Amino acid sequence: MTTALIYLLVMLLVAAVVFLLASLVFGRGEELAPLAPGSSPTRLPTDDITSADVDNVRFQVVVRGYKMSEVDWVMSRLGTEIDLLRARVAELEAERAGGEVRRE
Repeated sequence: MTTALIYLLVMLLVAAVVFLLASLVFGRGEELAPLAPGSSPTRLPTDDITSADVDNVRFQVVVRGYKMSEVDWVMSRLGTEIDLLRARVAELEAERAGGEVRRE
């Protein structure tokens, strides 16, 4: 019985030393404050998204891959940007076509 108690105490002492060493090496487990609900650290400019901006997008990695809300947000922003660009192209083509008709 005494031997079992000594083994238990030695194991607890070793575990405490390993824990203390790990806390010194890896920090005390402090974390940043959580983000507000619905927010994301993923960044894109408010206007004029370029291919370099898309290349620089990084998502949080969670247990099953990338964080879906961030990916959905980026896809929505890119879709909006594409819609705006297509509308502007259509507007410019309409102006150009109107200008060619008037010349004749």
